Amino acid sequence: MSVVEQRYRAVLAVLAGATVTEVAAQVGVSRQTVSGWKSRYGAAGLAGLVDRSRRPASCPHQASAEVEAAVCELRRKHPRWGPVRIAHVLERGGAVSPAPSRMTVYRILLRHGLVEPGVRRRKRSDYKRWQRDRPMQLWQMDIVGGVMLVDPLTGELSEAKVVTGVDDHSRYCVIASVVERATGRAVCAAFAGALQRFGVPEEVLTDNGKQFTDRFGRGGEVLFDRICRENGIAHRLTQPASPTTTGKIERFHQTLRRELLDDCGAFESVEAAQMALDAWVEEYNSSRPHQALEMQSPADRFASVSEQERAVLGVRVPGALALVPQQRTAPVLPEPVDAVEPVPADPSEAVPWEHGGPVEFERVVPASGNLQVADKQFWLGPARAGLTVTFWADTAVIHLLIAGARVKTVRSHLSVADLARLAARGGRAAGPAPLPAGDAVAFEVDRLVNNSGVVSLGGHRVLAAEILGGRQVGVRIEKETLSFFDPSSRELLRVRPNPLSPGEVQRLRGLRPAGPPPRPRVEPVRVQRRISSQGTIMVCRQVVSLGRTYAGQTVTVHVSESTFTVELDGQARVVRRTTDLPVRNIKADKPHEGSDVV
Repeated sequence: MSVVEQRYRAVLAVLAGATVTEVAAQVGVSRQTVSGWKSRYGAAGLAGLVDRSRRPASCPHQASAEVEAAVCELRRKHPRWGPVRIAHVLERGGAVSPAPSRMTVYRILLRHGLVEPGVRRRKRSDYKRWQRDRPMQLWQMDIVGGVMLVDPLTGELSEAKVVTGVDDHSRYCVIASVVERATGRAVCAAFAGALQRFGVPEEVLTDNGKQFTDRFGRGGEVLFDRICRENGIAHRLTQPASPTTTGKIERFHQTLRRELLDDCGAFESVEAAQMALDAWVEEYNSSRPHQALEMQSPADRFASVSEQERAVLGVRVPGALALVPQQRTAPVLPEPVDAVEPVPADPSEAVPWEHGGPVEFERVVPASGNLQVADKQFWLGPARAGLTVTFWADTAVIHLLIAGARVKTVRSHLSVADLARLAARGGRAAGPAPLPAGDAVAFEVDRLVNNSGVVSLGGHRVLAAEILGGRQVGVRIEKETLSFFDPSSRELLRVRPNPLSPGEVQRLRGLRPAGPPPRPRVEPVRVQRRISSQGTIMVCRQVVSLGRTYAGQTVTVHVSESTFTVELDGQARVVRRTTDLPVRNIKADKPHEGSDVV
Protein backbone atom coordinates (compact mmCIF):
# COMPACT_ATOMS: atom_id res chain seq x y z
CA MET A 1 0.00 0.00 0.00
CA SER A 2 1.45 3.37 -1.01
CA VAL A 3 1.74 6.31 1.35
CA VAL A 4 -0.85 8.32 -0.60
CA GLU A 5 -3.34 5.41 -0.51
CA GLN A 6 -2.84 4.99 3.24
CA ARG A 7 -3.51 8.66 3.83
CA TYR A 8 -6.56 8.53 1.52
CA ARG A 9 -8.10 5.61 3.48
CA ALA A 10 -7.56 7.52 6.73
CA VAL A 11 -9.32 10.59 5.34
CA LEU A 12 -12.25 8.49 4.04
CA ALA A 13 -12.64 6.90 7.49
CA VAL A 14 -12.93 10.34 9.09
CA LEU A 15 -15.40 11.48 6.44
CA ALA A 16 -17.47 8.30 7.07
CA GLY A 17 -18.03 9.29 10.71
CA ALA A 18 -15.03 7.92 12.65
CA THR A 19 -13.35 10.28 15.04
CA VAL A 20 -9.90 11.70 14.29
CA THR A 21 -8.54 10.13 17.49
CA GLU A 22 -9.67 6.62 16.52
CA VAL A 23 -8.24 6.88 12.99
CA ALA A 24 -4.93 8.28 14.26
CA ALA A 25 -4.60 5.36 16.70
CA GLN A 26 -5.28 2.83 13.93
CA VAL A 27 -2.80 4.40 11.49
CA GLY A 28 -0.15 5.09 14.15
CA VAL A 29 0.18 8.86 13.74
CA SER A 30 -0.89 11.88 15.74
CA ARG A 31 -4.32 13.50 15.62
CA GLN A 32 -2.76 16.65 14.14
CA THR A 33 -1.36 14.65 11.23
CA VAL A 34 -4.73 13.13 10.37
CA SER A 35 -6.39 16.56 10.61
CA GLY A 36 -3.75 17.93 8.26
CA TRP A 37 -4.37 15.18 5.72
CA LYS A 38 -8.09 15.93 5.84
CA SER A 39 -7.51 19.64 5.25
CA ARG A 40 -5.07 19.02 2.38
CA TYR A 41 -7.52 16.54 0.76
CA GLY A 42 -10.35 19.02 1.01
CA ALA A 43 -8.22 21.71 -0.65
CA ALA A 44 -6.45 19.77 -3.43
CA GLY A 45 -7.91 16.26 -3.56
CA LEU A 46 -5.55 13.31 -3.91
CA ALA A 47 -2.71 15.65 -5.04
CA GLY A 48 -2.77 17.22 -1.60
CA LEU A 49 -1.79 13.92 0.01
CA VAL A 50 1.53 13.66 -1.89
CA ASP A 51 4.76 14.31 0.13
CA ARG A 52 5.71 17.97 0.18
CA SER A 53 9.20 19.54 0.24
CA ARG A 54 10.48 20.35 3.70
CA ARG A 55 12.75 23.09 2.42
CA PRO A 56 12.20 26.37 4.32
CA ALA A 57 10.51 29.16 2.43
CA SER A 58 13.46 31.47 3.13
CA CYS A 59 17.13 31.25 4.26
CA PRO A 60 18.32 34.41 6.04
CA HIS A 61 22.04 33.48 5.89
CA GLN A 62 22.12 32.58 2.19
CA ALA A 63 24.12 34.91 -0.05
CA SER A 64 22.10 37.51 -1.88
CA ALA A 65 21.50 37.47 -5.62
CA GLU A 66 23.89 40.43 -5.94
CA VAL A 67 26.72 38.45 -4.33
CA GLU A 68 26.04 35.40 -6.47
CA ALA A 69 26.07 37.51 -9.63
CA ALA A 70 29.40 39.14 -8.66
CA VAL A 71 30.99 35.76 -7.89
CA CYS A 72 29.82 34.17 -11.14
CA GLU A 73 30.94 37.19 -13.18
CA LEU A 74 34.48 37.07 -11.75
CA ARG A 75 34.71 33.32 -12.34
CA ARG A 76 33.58 33.59 -15.96
CA LYS A 77 35.97 36.46 -16.56
CA HIS A 78 38.90 34.64 -14.88
CA PRO A 79 38.30 30.88 -15.28
CA ARG A 80 41.49 29.99 -13.37
CA TRP A 81 40.59 31.92 -10.23
CA GLY A 82 39.55 29.80 -7.28
CA PRO A 83 37.28 30.58 -4.31
CA VAL A 84 40.11 32.07 -2.22
CA ARG A 85 41.15 34.53 -4.95
CA ILE A 86 37.56 35.53 -5.77
CA ALA A 87 36.70 36.09 -2.10
CA HIS A 88 39.83 38.20 -1.65
CA VAL A 89 39.13 40.36 -4.72
CA LEU A 90 35.52 40.97 -3.65
CA GLU A 91 36.63 41.92 -0.13
CA ARG A 92 39.47 44.18 -1.30
CA GLY A 93 37.38 45.87 -4.02
CA GLY A 94 34.34 46.45 -1.83
CA ALA A 95 32.01 45.50 -4.70
CA VAL A 96 29.60 43.69 -2.35
CA SER A 97 28.95 43.99 1.35
CA PRO A 98 29.37 41.93 3.36
CA ALA A 99 32.10 40.11 1.44
CA PRO A 100 31.48 36.35 1.12
CA SER A 101 33.74 33.76 2.70
CA ARG A 102 35.77 31.23 0.76
CA MET A 103 33.26 28.43 1.42
CA THR A 104 30.34 30.67 0.41
CA VAL A 105 32.05 31.40 -2.90
CA TYR A 106 32.75 27.69 -3.38
CA ARG A 107 29.09 26.77 -2.80
CA ILE A 108 27.93 29.48 -5.23
CA LEU A 109 30.30 28.22 -7.93
CA LEU A 110 29.21 24.63 -7.27
CA ARG A 111 25.53 25.57 -7.41
CA HIS A 112 25.95 27.29 -10.78
CA GLY A 113 28.07 24.51 -12.24
CA LEU A 114 31.21 26.65 -12.56
CA VAL A 115 33.41 24.21 -10.64
CA GLU A 116 33.46 20.47 -10.26
CA PRO A 117 33.04 19.06 -6.75
CA GLY A 118 36.49 17.99 -5.66
CA VAL A 119 37.52 15.07 -3.50
CA ARG A 120 38.90 16.27 -0.22
CA ARG A 121 42.52 15.19 0.03
CA ARG A 122 44.15 14.33 3.29
CA LYS A 123 47.10 16.57 4.05
CA ARG A 124 50.46 14.84 4.15
CA SER A 125 52.24 15.07 7.46
CA ASP A 126 55.73 14.11 6.27
CA TYR A 127 56.46 17.47 4.63
CA LYS A 128 58.71 19.83 6.56
CA ARG A 129 57.50 23.37 6.03
CA TRP A 130 60.21 26.02 6.28
CA GLN A 131 60.76 29.61 5.27
CA ARG A 132 63.56 32.12 5.81
CA ASP A 133 62.91 34.96 8.27
CA ARG A 134 63.65 37.85 5.94
CA PRO A 135 64.22 38.57 2.24
CA MET A 136 67.61 38.13 0.56
CA GLN A 137 68.53 35.28 2.91
CA LEU A 138 67.89 32.52 0.37
CA TRP A 139 67.06 32.32 -3.34
CA GLN A 140 65.68 29.18 -4.95
CA MET A 141 66.70 28.70 -8.59
CA ASP A 142 65.75 26.24 -11.32
CA ILE A 143 65.14 25.86 -15.07
CA VAL A 144 61.74 25.23 -16.68
CA GLY A 145 60.68 24.55 -20.26
CA GLY A 146 57.43 25.14 -22.12
CA VAL A 147 58.26 28.33 -24.05
CA MET A 148 57.56 27.49 -27.69
CA LEU A 149 59.30 29.41 -30.51
CA VAL A 150 58.17 29.32 -34.14
CA ASP A 151 60.38 30.16 -37.11
CA PRO A 152 58.44 32.75 -39.22
CA LEU A 153 59.99 31.43 -42.44
CA THR A 154 59.83 27.67 -42.05
CA GLY A 155 57.14 27.35 -39.38
CA GLU A 156 59.31 24.94 -37.38
CA LEU A 157 58.71 24.81 -33.64
CA SER A 158 61.43 24.69 -30.97
CA GLU A 159 61.33 24.85 -27.21
CA ALA A 160 63.15 27.51 -25.21
CA LYS A 161 63.87 27.44 -21.48
CA VAL A 162 63.31 29.90 -18.65
CA VAL A 163 65.91 30.43 -15.91
CA THR A 164 63.88 31.18 -12.80
CA GLY A 165 64.59 32.31 -9.28
CA VAL A 166 62.40 33.33 -6.33
CA ASP A 167 63.19 34.79 -2.95
CA ASP A 168 62.38 32.22 -0.27
CA HIS A 169 60.85 34.63 2.25
CA SER A 170 58.69 36.74 -0.07
CA ARG A 171 58.24 34.49 -3.16
CA TYR A 172 59.38 37.51 -5.18
CA CYS A 173 60.55 36.51 -8.66
CA VAL A 174 64.14 37.74 -8.93
CA ILE A 175 65.07 35.83 -12.11
CA ALA A 176 62.93 35.09 -15.17
CA SER A 177 65.16 34.92 -18.24
CA VAL A 178 64.23 33.18 -21.52
CA VAL A 179 67.16 31.37 -23.14
CA GLU A 180 67.31 29.24 -26.27
CA ARG A 181 69.52 26.67 -24.53
CA ALA A 182 69.96 26.36 -20.78
CA THR A 183 73.75 26.18 -20.84
CA GLY A 184 75.86 26.89 -17.80
CA ARG A 185 76.93 30.25 -19.22
CA ALA A 186 73.31 31.30 -19.97
CA VAL A 187 72.21 30.36 -16.46
CA CYS A 188 75.13 32.22 -14.89
CA ALA A 189 74.44 35.31 -17.02
CA ALA A 190 70.86 35.41 -15.72
CA PHE A 191 72.12 34.85 -12.17
CA ALA A 192 74.74 37.60 -12.45
CA GLY A 193 72.14 40.02 -13.81
CA ALA A 194 69.91 39.38 -10.79
CA LEU A 195 72.85 39.92 -8.42
CA GLN A 196 73.58 43.28 -10.00
CA ARG A 197 69.92 44.29 -9.86
CA PHE A 198 68.94 43.16 -6.37
CA GLY A 199 72.21 42.53 -4.55
CA VAL A 200 73.87 39.38 -3.21
CA PRO A 201 71.77 36.89 -1.17
CA GLU A 202 73.23 34.93 1.70
CA GLU A 203 72.39 31.51 0.19
CA VAL A 204 71.21 29.96 -3.08
CA LEU A 205 69.35 26.64 -3.23
CA THR A 206 69.35 24.62 -6.47
CA ASP A 207 68.95 21.06 -7.62
CA ASN A 208 71.88 19.01 -8.92
CA GLY A 209 71.66 20.12 -12.56
CA LYS A 210 74.98 20.27 -14.38
CA GLN A 211 74.49 24.03 -14.89
CA PHE A 212 74.66 24.50 -11.12
CA THR A 213 77.12 21.89 -9.86
CA ASP A 214 79.49 19.07 -10.74
CA ARG A 215 78.55 17.23 -7.57
CA PHE A 216 78.13 13.86 -9.28
CA GLY A 217 80.80 14.42 -11.90
CA ARG A 218 84.48 14.96 -11.24
CA GLY A 219 83.78 17.06 -8.18
CA GLY A 220 85.23 20.26 -9.62
CA GLU A 221 83.92 23.81 -9.62
CA VAL A 222 81.54 25.01 -12.32
CA LEU A 223 81.07 28.68 -13.18
CA PHE A 224 77.94 28.96 -11.02
CA ASP A 225 79.88 27.68 -7.98
CA ARG A 226 82.65 30.17 -8.67
CA ILE A 227 80.25 33.12 -8.79
CA CYS A 228 78.82 31.99 -5.44
CA ARG A 229 82.29 31.58 -3.92
CA GLU A 230 83.61 34.93 -5.07
CA ASN A 231 80.51 36.72 -3.77
CA GLY A 232 80.38 34.88 -0.43
CA ILE A 233 77.14 33.03 -1.27
CA ALA A 234 76.56 29.63 0.32
CA HIS A 235 75.43 27.30 -2.49
CA ARG A 236 73.11 24.62 -1.14
CA LEU A 237 72.02 21.55 -3.11
CA THR A 238 68.99 19.29 -2.78
CA GLN A 239 69.18 15.57 -2.26
CA PRO A 240 68.66 13.59 -5.49
CA ALA A 241 65.00 12.99 -6.41
CA SER A 242 63.76 15.47 -3.77
CA PRO A 243 61.75 18.14 -5.64
CA THR A 244 59.87 19.14 -2.49
CA THR A 245 63.05 20.71 -1.11
CA THR A 246 62.74 23.43 -3.77
CA GLY A 247 58.96 23.46 -3.45
CA LYS A 248 58.60 27.24 -3.76
CA ILE A 249 60.27 27.45 -7.17
CA GLU A 250 58.36 24.36 -8.34
CA ARG A 251 55.08 25.99 -7.28
CA PHE A 252 56.15 29.14 -9.14
CA HIS A 253 56.63 27.02 -12.26
CA GLN A 254 53.08 25.65 -11.93
CA THR A 255 51.67 29.17 -11.69
CA LEU A 256 53.78 30.29 -14.66
CA ARG A 257 52.47 27.45 -16.81
CA ARG A 258 48.82 27.84 -15.83
CA GLU A 259 48.64 31.61 -16.11
CA LEU A 260 50.95 32.26 -19.08
CA LEU A 261 52.59 29.41 -20.95
CA ASP A 262 49.54 27.14 -21.40
CA ASP A 263 47.55 29.78 -23.30
CA CYS A 264 50.10 32.12 -24.87
CA GLY A 265 50.87 30.06 -27.98
CA ALA A 266 54.21 30.17 -29.79
CA PHE A 267 56.46 33.25 -29.97
CA GLU A 268 58.37 34.38 -33.02
CA SER A 269 61.56 35.18 -31.10
CA VAL A 270 63.20 34.98 -27.71
CA GLU A 271 62.77 38.75 -27.36
CA ALA A 272 58.98 38.50 -27.85
CA ALA A 273 58.78 35.71 -25.28
CA GLN A 274 60.87 37.75 -22.84
CA MET A 275 58.56 40.77 -23.21
CA ALA A 276 55.48 38.66 -22.44
CA LEU A 277 57.25 37.02 -19.50
CA ASP A 278 58.38 40.38 -18.09
CA ALA A 279 54.80 41.69 -18.18
CA TRP A 280 53.51 38.61 -16.38
CA VAL A 281 56.29 38.73 -13.76
CA GLU A 282 55.49 42.40 -13.06
CA GLU A 283 51.88 41.48 -12.31
CA TYR A 284 52.95 38.43 -10.29
CA ASN A 285 55.33 40.45 -8.11
CA SER A 286 53.27 43.62 -7.66
CA SER A 287 49.54 42.92 -7.78
CA ARG A 288 48.80 39.20 -7.72
CA PRO A 289 47.88 38.06 -4.17
CA HIS A 290 49.69 35.00 -2.87
CA GLN A 291 47.89 32.54 -0.60
CA ALA A 292 51.10 31.51 1.20
CA LEU A 293 51.66 35.19 2.09
CA GLU A 294 48.17 35.67 3.58
CA MET A 295 47.02 37.19 0.27
CA GLN A 296 49.81 39.76 0.17
CA SER A 297 51.72 40.28 -3.04
CA PRO A 298 55.42 39.27 -3.11
CA ALA A 299 56.44 42.93 -3.49
CA ASP A 300 54.83 43.70 -0.12
CA ARG A 301 57.39 41.46 1.63
CA PHE A 302 60.47 41.82 -0.55
CA ALA A 303 63.31 44.28 -0.05
CA SER A 304 66.51 44.18 -2.08
CA VAL A 305 69.95 45.16 -0.85
CA SER A 306 70.24 48.94 -0.66
CA GLU A 307 72.08 50.72 -3.46
CA GLN A 308 74.60 52.11 -0.97
CA GLU A 309 75.44 48.62 0.31
CA ARG A 310 75.63 47.29 -3.24
CA ALA A 311 78.02 50.08 -4.17
CA VAL A 312 80.25 49.21 -1.21
CA LEU A 313 80.21 45.42 -1.59
CA GLY A 314 79.82 45.16 -5.34
CA VAL A 315 79.17 42.00 -7.32
CA ARG A 316 82.09 39.93 -8.56
CA VAL A 317 81.45 38.36 -11.96
CA PRO A 318 84.42 36.36 -13.29
CA GLY A 319 85.63 37.85 -16.54
CA ALA A 320 82.19 39.32 -17.25
CA LEU A 321 81.18 35.72 -18.06
CA ALA A 322 83.24 35.85 -21.22
CA LEU A 323 86.78 34.74 -20.41
CA VAL A 324 86.22 32.08 -17.76
CA PRO A 325 85.57 28.48 -18.85
CA GLN A 326 82.64 26.70 -17.25
CA GLN A 327 84.82 23.87 -15.93
CA ARG A 328 88.48 23.84 -15.03
CA THR A 329 90.53 20.87 -13.96
CA ALA A 330 93.95 20.73 -12.38
CA PRO A 331 96.97 18.99 -13.94
CA VAL A 332 97.36 15.35 -12.96
CA LEU A 333 100.43 14.55 -10.84
CA PRO A 334 102.09 11.14 -10.55
CA GLU A 335 101.30 11.03 -6.80
CA PRO A 336 97.81 12.48 -6.28
CA VAL A 337 97.20 14.09 -2.93
CA ASP A 338 93.41 14.15 -2.81
CA ALA A 339 90.56 11.76 -3.46
CA VAL A 340 88.34 14.67 -4.58
CA GLU A 341 89.09 16.73 -7.67
CA PRO A 342 90.51 20.11 -6.53
CA VAL A 343 89.10 23.46 -7.50
CA PRO A 344 92.01 25.69 -8.60
CA ALA A 345 91.96 29.43 -8.25
CA ASP A 346 91.88 31.91 -11.09
CA PRO A 347 95.38 31.90 -12.63
CA SER A 348 95.26 35.65 -13.11
CA GLU A 349 94.95 36.07 -9.32
CA ALA A 350 97.59 33.50 -8.31
CA VAL A 351 100.41 34.61 -6.00
CA PRO A 352 103.72 32.66 -6.06
CA TRP A 353 103.91 30.29 -3.13
CA GLU A 354 106.91 30.55 -0.84
CA HIS A 355 108.42 27.23 0.19
CA GLY A 356 107.11 26.18 3.61
CA GLY A 357 104.47 28.94 3.79
CA PRO A 358 100.71 28.45 4.25
CA VAL A 359 98.56 27.37 1.28
CA GLU A 360 94.95 28.10 0.39
CA PHE A 361 92.91 25.85 -1.89
CA GLU A 362 89.26 24.90 -2.51
CA ARG A 363 87.44 21.60 -2.38
CA VAL A 364 83.79 20.73 -3.08
CA VAL A 365 82.05 18.65 -0.42
CA PRO A 366 81.02 15.28 -1.95
CA ALA A 367 77.61 13.68 -1.49
CA SER A 368 78.89 11.67 1.48
CA GLY A 369 79.92 14.86 3.29
CA ASN A 370 83.39 13.41 3.94
CA LEU A 371 86.28 15.30 2.33
CA GLN A 372 89.72 13.75 2.01
CA VAL A 373 92.89 15.81 1.71
CA ALA A 374 96.33 14.23 1.77
CA ASP A 375 95.10 10.97 3.32
CA LYS A 376 93.09 12.73 6.03
CA GLN A 377 89.31 12.86 6.28
CA PHE A 378 87.39 16.04 7.09
CA TRP A 379 83.77 15.34 8.07
CA LEU A 380 81.37 18.11 7.04
CA GLY A 381 78.15 16.13 6.72
CA PRO A 382 75.79 15.38 3.80
CA ALA A 383 73.87 18.60 4.54
CA ARG A 384 76.87 20.55 3.19
CA ALA A 385 77.21 18.41 0.05
CA GLY A 386 78.00 20.55 -2.98
CA LEU A 387 79.34 23.51 -1.00
CA THR A 388 82.80 24.87 -1.77
CA VAL A 389 85.17 24.74 1.20
CA THR A 390 88.28 26.92 1.39
CA PHE A 391 91.25 25.34 3.19
CA TRP A 392 93.90 27.46 4.93
CA ALA A 393 96.74 25.07 5.76
CA ASP A 394 100.27 25.08 7.07
CA THR A 395 102.30 22.53 9.01
CA ALA A 396 100.69 23.51 12.35
CA VAL A 397 96.97 24.00 11.75
CA ILE A 398 94.25 23.66 9.09
CA HIS A 399 91.23 25.99 8.94
CA LEU A 400 88.10 25.17 6.90
CA LEU A 401 85.93 28.08 5.72
CA ILE A 402 82.58 28.16 3.89
CA ALA A 403 81.48 31.47 2.34
CA GLY A 404 84.15 33.24 4.40
CA ALA A 405 83.00 31.80 7.75
CA ARG A 406 85.35 29.42 9.58
CA VAL A 407 83.52 26.15 10.32
CA LYS A 408 86.34 23.93 11.60
CA THR A 409 89.94 24.13 12.83
CA VAL A 410 92.11 21.01 13.29
CA ARG A 411 95.73 20.17 13.94
CA SER A 412 97.66 19.91 10.68
CA HIS A 413 99.09 16.60 9.49
CA LEU A 414 100.75 18.16 6.44
CA SER A 415 104.45 18.30 5.83
CA VAL A 416 106.28 20.91 3.73
CA ALA A 417 106.28 18.41 0.85
CA ASP A 418 102.49 18.03 1.16
CA LEU A 419 102.07 21.80 1.03
CA ALA A 420 104.27 21.93 -2.09
CA ARG A 421 102.13 19.31 -3.83
CA LEU A 422 98.92 21.16 -2.88
CA ALA A 423 100.35 24.40 -4.23
CA ALA A 424 101.33 22.67 -7.47
CA ARG A 425 97.80 21.31 -7.88
CA GLY A 426 96.07 24.70 -7.96
CA GLY A 427 96.76 26.02 -4.48
CA ARG A 428 97.95 29.54 -3.85
CA ALA A 429 99.89 31.46 -1.28
CA ALA A 430 97.63 31.98 1.74
CA GLY A 431 96.92 35.29 3.34
CA PRO A 432 96.72 35.85 7.10
CA ALA A 433 95.26 33.02 9.17
CA PRO A 434 91.50 33.36 9.74
CA LEU A 435 92.09 33.22 13.49
CA PRO A 436 92.29 36.72 15.05
CA ALA A 437 95.66 38.02 16.18
CA GLY A 438 96.79 37.16 19.67
CA ASP A 439 96.51 40.75 20.95
CA ALA A 440 92.97 41.27 19.60
CA VAL A 441 90.28 42.22 22.10
CA ALA A 442 88.53 39.02 23.24
CA PHE A 443 86.31 37.89 26.10
CA GLU A 444 85.22 34.59 27.56
CA VAL A 445 82.11 33.18 29.23
CA ASP A 446 81.14 29.74 30.51
CA ARG A 447 77.96 28.15 29.26
CA LEU A 448 76.17 24.79 29.40
CA VAL A 449 75.34 23.25 26.02
CA ASN A 450 71.76 21.95 25.93
CA ASN A 451 70.75 18.52 24.61
CA SER A 452 70.33 19.92 21.09
CA GLY A 453 73.90 21.23 21.03
CA VAL A 454 72.79 24.88 21.31
CA VAL A 455 74.17 27.64 23.55
CA SER A 456 72.24 30.81 24.44
CA LEU A 457 74.31 33.99 24.19
CA GLY A 458 72.76 37.44 24.51
CA GLY A 459 69.40 36.30 23.15
CA HIS A 460 71.00 34.40 20.24
CA ARG A 461 70.76 30.62 19.96
CA VAL A 462 74.15 29.51 18.64
CA LEU A 463 74.71 25.94 17.49
CA ALA A 464 77.89 24.64 19.10
CA ALA A 465 77.58 20.96 18.09
CA GLU A 466 75.14 18.19 18.94
CA ILE A 467 78.06 16.09 20.10
CA LEU A 468 78.69 18.66 22.88
CA GLY A 469 75.16 18.36 24.30
CA GLY A 470 75.17 18.43 28.12
CA ARG A 471 78.79 19.62 28.43
CA GLN A 472 80.07 22.72 30.21
CA VAL A 473 82.18 24.68 27.72
CA GLY A 474 84.06 27.92 27.59
CA VAL A 475 83.25 30.36 24.81
CA ARG A 476 85.96 32.71 23.55
CA ILE A 477 84.25 35.70 21.91
CA GLU A 478 86.22 37.51 19.23
CA LYS A 479 85.16 40.03 16.63
CA GLU A 480 84.21 37.50 13.96
CA THR A 481 84.19 34.11 15.69
CA LEU A 482 83.04 32.15 18.73
CA SER A 483 85.51 29.47 19.80
CA PHE A 484 84.08 26.68 21.99
CA PHE A 485 86.71 24.99 24.16
CA ASP A 486 87.08 22.64 27.12
CA PRO A 487 87.51 24.83 30.27
CA SER A 488 89.97 22.43 31.95
CA SER A 489 92.37 21.72 29.08
CA ARG A 490 91.51 24.72 26.83
CA GLU A 491 91.23 22.25 23.97
CA LEU A 492 89.50 23.81 20.95
CA LEU A 493 86.21 21.99 20.23
CA ARG A 494 84.33 24.03 17.61
CA VAL A 495 84.47 27.43 15.90
CA ARG A 496 81.34 29.30 14.78
CA PRO A 497 80.60 32.78 13.31
CA ASN A 498 79.90 35.47 15.92
CA PRO A 499 76.33 36.85 15.68
CA LEU A 500 76.73 39.23 18.65
CA SER A 501 77.14 42.97 18.42
CA PRO A 502 79.70 44.70 20.69
CA GLY A 503 76.90 45.99 22.89
CA GLU A 504 75.41 42.54 23.30
CA VAL A 505 78.82 41.15 24.22
CA GLN A 506 79.25 43.70 27.01
CA ARG A 507 75.91 42.71 28.54
CA LEU A 508 76.66 38.98 28.71
CA ARG A 509 76.39 37.32 32.11
CA GLY A 510 79.73 36.13 33.54
CA LEU A 511 81.85 38.04 31.00
CA ARG A 512 85.60 38.07 31.71
CA PRO A 513 88.80 38.95 29.80
CA ALA A 514 89.98 36.11 27.59
CA GLY A 515 92.89 33.89 28.44
CA PRO A 516 95.30 32.37 25.91
CA PRO A 517 93.61 31.21 22.69
CA PRO A 518 92.46 27.58 22.76
CA ARG A 519 94.32 25.23 20.46
CA PRO A 520 93.43 21.93 18.82
CA ARG A 521 94.54 18.80 20.66
CA VAL A 522 98.13 17.92 19.83
CA GLU A 523 98.75 14.62 21.65
CA PRO A 524 96.65 11.49 21.02
CA VAL A 525 94.06 10.65 23.67
CA ARG A 526 94.71 7.45 25.62
CA VAL A 527 91.61 5.39 26.43
CA GLN A 528 90.97 1.90 27.77
CA ARG A 529 88.51 -0.59 26.35
CA ARG A 530 87.50 -4.12 27.34
CA ILE A 531 87.30 -6.56 24.42
CA SER A 532 83.80 -8.02 24.05
CA SER A 533 82.93 -11.69 23.65
CA GLN A 534 82.81 -11.08 19.90
CA GLY A 535 86.41 -9.86 19.92
CA THR A 536 85.57 -6.21 19.27
CA ILE A 537 85.86 -2.84 20.96
CA MET A 538 84.10 0.43 20.21
CA VAL A 539 85.91 3.76 20.24
CA CYS A 540 84.24 7.01 19.16
CA ARG A 541 81.32 5.00 17.76
CA GLN A 542 83.67 2.99 15.51
CA VAL A 543 83.87 -0.78 15.91
CA VAL A 544 87.41 -2.23 15.87
CA SER A 545 87.78 -6.01 15.50
CA LEU A 546 90.69 -7.59 17.42
CA GLY A 547 89.72 -11.29 17.49
CA ARG A 548 87.73 -13.53 19.85
CA THR A 549 90.88 -14.99 21.36
CA TYR A 550 91.38 -11.68 23.21
CA ALA A 551 87.82 -11.56 24.64
CA GLY A 552 87.73 -10.11 28.15
CA GLN A 553 91.12 -8.40 27.99
CA THR A 554 91.51 -4.68 28.61
CA VAL A 555 93.57 -2.80 26.00
CA THR A 556 94.92 0.74 25.68
CA VAL A 557 93.98 2.71 22.58
CA HIS A 558 95.74 5.89 21.40
CA VAL A 559 93.14 8.02 19.58
CA SER A 560 94.49 10.57 17.10
CA GLU A 561 92.79 12.66 14.44
CA SER A 562 93.11 9.96 11.76
CA THR A 563 94.04 6.63 13.44
CA PHE A 564 93.48 4.35 16.42
CA THR A 565 96.63 2.64 17.78
CA VAL A 566 95.80 -0.44 19.90
CA GLU A 567 98.44 -1.90 22.29
CA LEU A 568 97.94 -5.68 22.20
CA ASP A 569 100.41 -8.47 23.08
CA GLY A 570 103.27 -6.00 23.18
CA GLN A 571 102.56 -4.84 19.65
CA ALA A 572 100.78 -1.82 18.21
CA ARG A 573 97.93 -2.27 15.76
CA VAL A 574 97.09 0.85 13.72
CA VAL A 575 93.50 1.18 12.46
CA ARG A 576 92.33 3.94 10.13
CA ARG A 577 89.73 6.19 11.75
CA THR A 578 86.39 6.64 9.93
CA THR A 579 84.50 8.88 12.40
CA ASP A 580 84.98 12.43 13.60
CA LEU A 581 83.41 12.05 17.05
CA PRO A 582 85.39 13.04 20.17
CA VAL A 583 86.28 10.65 22.98
CA ARG A 584 83.72 10.72 25.80
CA ASN A 585 84.70 7.66 27.89
CA ILE A 586 88.31 7.20 28.98
CA LYS A 587 88.15 4.20 31.31
CA ALA A 588 86.64 0.75 30.80
CA ASP A 589 85.55 0.06 34.39
CA LYS A 590 82.81 -2.47 33.60
CA PRO A 591 82.61 -5.27 31.05
CA HIS A 592 79.74 -3.55 29.20
CA GLU A 593 81.28 -0.08 29.02
CA GLY A 594 83.25 -0.65 25.85
CA SER A 595 81.31 1.96 23.85
CA ASP A 596 81.28 5.73 23.80
CA VAL A 597 78.05 7.38 24.87
CA VAL A 598 77.61 10.50 22.81
